[in-house]
Amino acid sequence: MNIVPKKLLSQLIKNGVITQEDADQYEVGSLQKNLSISDYLFQYSSAKKGDIIAAMGQVLGVPTVDLSNSPIDPQAVSFVSESIARKFLIIPYKYDSKDDALYLGTAEPFSTSITDFLAKKTGKRIILSLADLGDIKKTIDLSYSQGLSPEVRDALKEYEPEMQIKQESLTFATEAPIAKIVSTILEFAVKSRSSDIHIEPQDTQTKIRYRIDGILNEKLTLPRSIHDALISRIKILSEMKIDEKRIPQDGRFTFKVGVEEIDLRVSTLPTVHGEKVVMRLLKKTGGIPSLVDLGLRGPQLKDLEDAILKPYGIILVTGPTGSGKTTTLYSVLSRLNKPSVNISTLEDPVEYQIPGINQVQINPQAGLTFANGLRAFLRQDPNIILVG
Repeated sequence: MNIVPKKLLSQLIKNGVITQEDADQYEVGSLQKNLSISDYLFQYSSAKKGDIIAAMGQVLGVPTVDLSNSPIDPQAVSFVSESIARKFLIIPYKYDSKDDALYLGTAEPFSTSITDFLAKKTGKRIILSLADLGDIKKTIDLSYSQGLSPEVRDALKEYEPEMQIKQESLTFATEAPIAKIVSTILEFAVKSRSSDIHIEPQDTQTKIRYRIDGILNEKLTLPRSIHDALISRIKILSEMKIDEKRIPQDGRFTFKVGVEEIDLRVSTLPTVHGEKVVMRLLKKTGGIPSLVDLGLRGPQLKDLEDAILKPYGIILVTGPTGSGKTTTLYSVLSRLNKPSVNISTLEDPVEYQIPGINQVQINPQAGLTFANGLRAFLRQDPNIILVG
C-alpha cells in the first residue's frame, strides 16, 4: 500500500504531530534508507504510532484503529477463527449488534477478497480499518492464546441472549457462562495487580476497565445484552438486592485465586445506561508489608520512624486512589502494635484486620459516624487513634 510521502507528511503537520523541519528530515531519511515513508516514520520518527496510523487513514480515506490502545471485543473475535485471522493477518476488534457489523484491523484496508470472504463466512457486514501490521500480529497472539478474551469468548458462545428473562432470578444470574465471565474478569485483575475494576454500561456495549499502577486501562468490551446478568451475578456475590437498581448499593465478598485470597469491596451506581459497578481489590493473604517493603528509604524513612515513635502528635497520609495510603498506615500500626499500647481505629471500611488492634467499622445507619466514634474513643483510654 503506497502513500505519497508529501501527502502523509503534510497531514501529520496539519494534525500538529510533526513540524515542517521534521517532515523535510523524514522525507530525506526515507529515501536514504530506501524505506516507504510509513515504515520510516514507524521506525525512526518521534511521532506516536497511533498518530501515524490516524494520518494514513485520513490520506487514504479509510477508518483506522490503534490496536495498542484499543480493547478487543471477545464477541467479535468469536466470529473469526484463529487460522483465518493468521492467514489474512486480520484481527476482529469490534462488533456492532445494531448494524450487524464486524470491524477488522488490517494492513490492507482496500482488500475486497478479505471483505467478500469474511462476509460469506460470518454473515456479517465487514468493515476494514487500517492498523499497524506489527500490532495486528501481537493482538492475534494475545486474543487467541492468552489473557481475557479466550475464556470470555468461550463463555459468550455458551451464553444465549434469548434465555434472558425480565425478572432476574437467582438461578438465571448464576448460570455457568456468566459466572465464568465474572471469574475471568476477577482473575485477570489479580494477575495484573489491579487495585480497582470498573464495569461500565454504554449504549451498545459494556466496558471493563482496570486501575493498574494508578492508571485506568480499558482491557475488554462485552455485549450490552449480558450487562444486567453480569451485574446481578456480582450483586448476589456481594449480598446486595438484585431487584434494586434505582439507588447506589455497597457490598463485599471474598474471591480466591490459587492460594491468594482477595477481599472485594463493591459499589454500584445507577447511570443513564444502567448500573455501573466498581470493585476495590484488597489482599487478605500475604500479610502487611513493612515500611521498607513499601519502598521508603533514606531520610524519608528516618523522618517517618522518628515521627511514629513520638508520644504525641498527628501524622497525615494523603494521596490519590490506590496510591497506598491505607497500606502505609497499617504498616505503621503493625510497627507500633504492642501489648503496652491501646490502639483504636475508626475506618470505612475496615480493609485489613490486625490482631491486637481495636478496629471499628463506621455505620451511619446505626448512628456510628466518625464524629461519634472519635468522641467514644476519648473515653476508651487510647494511646494511638487511626482515622481512615
